[in-house]
Amino acid sequence: MRLTVIGTGYLGAVHAACMADIGHEVLGVDVDAEKIKALAEGRPPFFEPGLHDVLTRNVQSGRLRFTDSLREAAEFGELHFVCVGTPQQRDSHAADLRYVDAVIDGLAPWLRDGSLVVGKSTVPVGTTARLVARMRELVPDRGDFEIAWNPEFLREGFAVQDTLHPDRLVAGVLSARADAMLREVYAPMLRAGVPYISTDPATAELVKVAANSFLATKISFINAMAEVCDAAGADVVTLADAIGHDTRIGRRFLSAGLGFGGGCLPKDIRAFTARARELGVDRAVAFLREIDEINTRQRRRTVDAARDLVGGSFTGRRIAVLGATFKPDSDDVRDSPSLAVAAAIHQEGGDVWVHDPEGIENAHAVLPALHYTTDPMTACQGASAVLHLTEWRQYRELDPAVLAGVVRTRTILDARNTLDTERWRSAGWKVRALGRPAPAPAVVPSPPARVTIPQAAGPGWAAPATDSLSLVPK
Repeated sequence: MRLTVIGTGYLGAVHAACMADIGHEVLGVDVDAEKIKALAEGRPPFFEPGLHDVLTRNVQSGRLRFTDSLREAAEFGELHFVCVGTPQQRDSHAADLRYVDAVIDGLAPWLRDGSLVVGKSTVPVGTTARLVARMRELVPDRGDFEIAWNPEFLREGFAVQDTLHPDRLVAGVLSARADAMLREVYAPMLRAGVPYISTDPATAELVKVAANSFLATKISFINAMAEVCDAAGADVVTLADAIGHDTRIGRRFLSAGLGFGGGCLPKDIRAFTARARELGVDRAVAFLREIDEINTRQRRRTVDAARDLVGGSFTGRRIAVLGATFKPDSDDVRDSPSLAVAAAIHQEGGDVWVHDPEGIENAHAVLPALHYTTDPMTACQGASAVLHLTEWRQYRELDPAVLAGVVRTRTILDARNTLDTERWRSAGWKVRALGRPAPAPAVVPSPPARVTIPQAAGPGWAAPATDSLSLVPK
């Protein structure tokens, strides 16, 4: 098929490259000339494992090219994927749909007969119906177009895999023809047995925000348990293992730590609550406000734990931060918990040095006041504390004995609960992990005291004073 992908950010660039990789002719569209130039040269504008190879292969084959013209896109094909961003509005929790609306406004006058516009962006429920009405206002003499919604379920770090081998496909359509067109697009996945759920657009729109809300709830639940474990002296990792064996619960996304961030979960649950309020059912999702609060509180708890480790004040102390991105295998620092903690420590007078395998450039653009380095050993040089804030594999492989030779104090905070704490403690480190108790100090038994019990010497015998007695077992 000949199809277009409008918006070549994280979602759009991956979708365009992968659709070309399964055999379609694809035209990517974006208003950012620099981004278009980079993609046309086979250079992804962000880090995502596997994307470079897929992008390069399909640009070179001629199945994938790019433009900045919506008119060219409308003339190129009859199926158009909308993959633009839907960020949080500046003055509220609601989603900002200006970029989605701009695509519809720019595309409508040029659409070919029978065109299908397919939204993939995460949007409030009711968006498809609103866009259909908007399109009819823009081109009142045209009734041969359709709009459908086909939400994405990509995980950063696994986006190429998730696009080529999804765990399900959801299509919100208004006609059998639209459904047939989407089935043709995804024919290789359907032949491989991927579940395909055909439904109405409102349900399809809700699927994505409901899924993200559930994941956020699961993450915040175990983080709330970590807070209880800290107060009670219990171990949240063992707790998660135990309840995770229950098949109704499962172990995935049940790892306590610094909490979630990025460009999806935080803004999506907030937009969901805002939309529910507009629909008059805000009480139904009121719990999501507490989920958001628990998540934010984990950042404050991490700062508090780090402050305690360095004696109550960051002033004048060098703090090493391992990790700047919101998750590993990504260069995305949007709403990064790691950077939020680093910024808070800096504001309290800490000399913060940050390392990240991929996110240094983006982190520096957001927080230029911090120190950044491409070498984790340099970040830790002379540090009073090392904070493990993003669970990159490289950090799990660090040798605590070697690192001990460069730090000022052997103190580490594992805010992701992924380090081998016994290995670090064996190397002489003081380790603090969220929701996990410090090991009790070893108790060395005292040697038994020797007791001498005098024999009775007759009626005048008196027992010695109590404090001079000790009992020795025979």
